[in-house]
This record gives sequence, structure tokens and C-alpha cells, in this order.
Amino acid sequence: MMESITACRSCGETELVTLLELGRVPLANALLDHPDQAEDCFPLTLVFCQRCSLVQILQTIDPEVLFGTYPYFSSFSETMLDHARAEAQMLTARFGLTKQSLVMEVASNDGYLLRNFVEFGIPVLGIEPATNIAGAANRAGVPTLCEFFGRQLAQRLRAQGRRADVLIGNNVLAHVADLNGFVAGMALLLRETGCAVLEVPYVREMIDGTEFDTIYHEHLCYYSLHALAALFARHGLEVADVERHAIHGGSLRVYCRPTQTGAAPSPAVRTLLAEEADSGLTGPAYYRAFARNVDRLRGDLLAELGRRKAAGQRLAAYGASAKGSTLMNSTGIGREHLDYIVDRSTVKQGRFAPGNRLPILPPETLVERRPDAVLLLTWNFADEIVRQQRAYLDAGGEFIVPVPRVHAIGKSVGV
Repeated sequence: MMESITACRSCGETELVTLLELGRVPLANALLDHPDQAEDCFPLTLVFCQRCSLVQILQTIDPEVLFGTYPYFSSFSETMLDHARAEAQMLTARFGLTKQSLVMEVASNDGYLLRNFVEFGIPVLGIEPATNIAGAANRAGVPTLCEFFGRQLAQRLRAQGRRADVLIGNNVLAHVADLNGFVAGMALLLRETGCAVLEVPYVREMIDGTEFDTIYHEHLCYYSLHALAALFARHGLEVADVERHAIHGGSLRVYCRPTQTGAAPSPAVRTLLAEEADSGLTGPAYYRAFARNVDRLRGDLLAELGRRKAAGQRLAAYGASAKGSTLMNSTGIGREHLDYIVDRSTVKQGRFAPGNRLPILPPETLVERRPDAVLLLTWNFADEIVRQQRAYLDAGGEFIVPVPRVHAIGKSVGV
């Protein structure tokens, strides 16, 4: 079920530098059906490759265990829906997509992005390994294969004559154990004039913002542009353009094309590569303070929760997310600190969080029970949640934001 790597997932380098150890924690999305249900815990260790600059974890969990069924549906987030709509409109205009084009998406989830292209009359194909989520996409009218993506599937689709004008992979490259097989498959599926568009959380934002809750067993890798460029080049692809986006605490959107096009990369690519080199992002020294900053932040958070509990406050949490699981279980936040978690996803409601086994309830519970403060586990969607929970805040409630520094937002402290 779990293996530990002995070499870099991208380039094969065996000398890996340990950056952070988060101890033994449960699988972040392994929600429990009963509070007394047995669960496994696994070590979680972050390392750095000195050859290709890839930050990654040592542990690999069987992807069938992680993704065979999956509790995360992107359509429950208004922020994700808005982001997807804007991306679909932009890509349609940028690449002149028509009803003769084909847009493919790897890890297409419930079709939250591809359904926009369907609306525009552009043919699509989703590839999604989670049976429950792929089924939801197909029922919503988004043609979706329920398979894991890699070289073998790409060869089969190419043999069928299905090649992509635009191949999208949002927040999937971090999850891939066989990086080289995955990127080789992308190269096979692209038309000669096609473009792969991928979004990945940016490792620089994670390190600079002490976003340690982004680290969990599903996220095997954490990318800089240098690490991405080295990976793509190995398979005949080059980074043509790059953008930075605020989504998920800070992400890169990279545009990759076959190297033989001969066109020069955009100024944005050259600028970001130079910035990374100048800041030291390609060497281990840049990352050495991360573990100390994580310890400080976890201590600050425990102290804040302890202070509030000592004052008699009732505390809850918002967002039964993977990042929330890492934050709580690696910090030691449990039932002695929080009474329950609320989440908009009906798939999660009625279940229990891994590790601390807190019950997951609907968001309406906040207005009904009026806890004094709520730990915002999904702090990356803070603006959306504040809008949705205006009634709770107006009644005197507060949100405790844990990252990048512990602070409160609410009526009494200003929003």
C-alpha cells in the first residue's frame, strides 16, 4: 500500500535532501463513516532533489487507494467554478477553438471545467480515475473515461485518432507517481500544433507562505518552473509561456508545446526562470528555514486555540479538506480544541475527519449553534467563505485564519 522512493521521481537522482518531517498522519481524504472506524497512518517526509530542483515527498501510496473513489467535487466551490469558466473562455479565444477542435482534460473531476467547452460547442474528452466522480461528469453531459492517465492510455487514444488541440491538466501533476510516463503520454496526445496547459501549486508560494498544509500523501511533488522545464524537456516538450495565479494559495499555469516548433519562449518564462535562479530556489539553502517556520506557525496556532478554550470559547472548523487534515493531524488539533467541522459538500456531511474523527456537518450549523470562533481550514477560499457566512459573522462570529500567519477575521476585528 505504501512504498518509499530512493531516487527523484523526475530525474532519478539518489541524493535527496530532507526538508521537513510531519510525522505519521492518516490519508488526508480518507474520511471515516464511523467515529470508531480503524484507519492507517503513514510517515510524511518532504525532500529536495539537488539535480533537477524538484521538491517531493518520499512516500507513495497506491493510487487505487487514494483515487479509486474520491470525496472532492470541484463544483462545490464557487471560486473553482469561476476560475474554470474564465480559463475556458481564455483558452477558446487564445487558441481559436471551434467545433472541429478537441479539448482533453486529465483528472477532469466532475466536469466542472470541460462543461464550459461543451456549452461553447467544442468537443471534449475528460479522463478521471475516480468512479464516483467520472460518473457524475458523464451524467452531466461531459464525456469522461474512468481511467488513470499515462503512456499506455495515450497510445490507445492516439491509435484511435484522438489527439488534443488543447490538453489540460489542472492540479494533477502533483499527484502523479510515474511523472515520466505521464508527461510522455501528454506528448503523445498533443497534435503537432497543440498545447498542454497545466496548473500546479507553486513551490515558492508554499515555502514563502509556510503553506505546510499543502503537503499530504496525494501531493507527491511541489514544482518550480525549473523543475517543470527539466521534466518536460525530457519528453520533447518546452514551456512556451507561464502565468502566476492566486488560486490554491499561489499557482503556476504553464503552456507547453512540442519542442520542434522552434519558437522562442515568452518573456514571462525567461523572467521567472531568472527570478528563481537569483532567489536560490534551485538549491537546498532556500528551503532550510521552512521546517523552523512550520514549527513556529504550529506553535502559534496551538497557543491561540488554547487561549480561546481557556477563556471558555466554543470552537469549530470550516472545510473538511485535505489541507485541513494535514494541518490538524500534524499539529495535534483534536476534539479537545474543536467541536466539529462544517463543509458545503454533501458528500462529506455526516462523515468524520481522518485522525481526530471530528463530525462533519452542514455550514448552516454555524448560524444554528453560533460557535465563538471557527478555524478556517480552507483558508485559500477565505473570500468565498466570508461571503457565504456573512450571517454568522454579523452575529459576532470570527474566523481564525492559520496560514500564512495566525490571525482572526470577523465583525469584531474587521473583515
